[in-house]
Amino acid sequence: MAGLKFRVLLDSKDQEKVFRDILISEDENFESLYKTIIHSFNFNGDQMASFYMSNEDWGKGHEISLMDLAYEDDPTTEIPSVMNSATLKNYMESADQKIILVYDFLKMWIFLVELIGVEETSPSTPEITMSIGIAPEENSKEEVANDLDFSSDLYDSGEDDDEDDYGFNEFEDGLSDEDYDSLDY
Repeated sequence: MAGLKFRVLLDSKDQEKVFRDILISEDENFESLYKTIIHSFNFNGDQMASFYMSNEDWGKGHEISLMDLAYEDDPTTEIPSVMNSATLKNYMESADQKIILVYDFLKMWIFLVELIGVEETSPSTPEITMSIGIAPEENSKEEVANDLDFSSDLYDSGEDDDEDDYGFNEFEDGLSDEDYDSLDY
């Protein structure tokens, strides 16, 4: 039974590198890897999360979700795997396998996970073998939706527009109703 060594980099706007190296048995499941990652960055682990198998360009591939989110009625979608039943060794396709972990789909914490080595022996429980940088507070990141401005003043011209008999505002083009009467349709 081999041990898989992963480097987990927290993708953030800060210039400081924050990463952890984790050694875990190839026979462990993705849920065990997930819990180790979340614990190593001092996150609560109370949010939804998914792993995505990736390629050299860090593109999202097959999803391995924390919970079973499959809709059995829709045969057109690929059914994602579930972390507690997906064994690590079954998904390692290359010596430098890349995986993306998305944690908290509102705040979008992204962890870039890369297989950096295989050890002959594996630990009985997952181990954090290296810890570089101070992880940010889990609540330090604003929700992605908070970055969008959905305020109603987006369409407010700042002027009081008169409404017509039907409740619609007149166009502010400087023309009166008499100007339009002279047009032939």
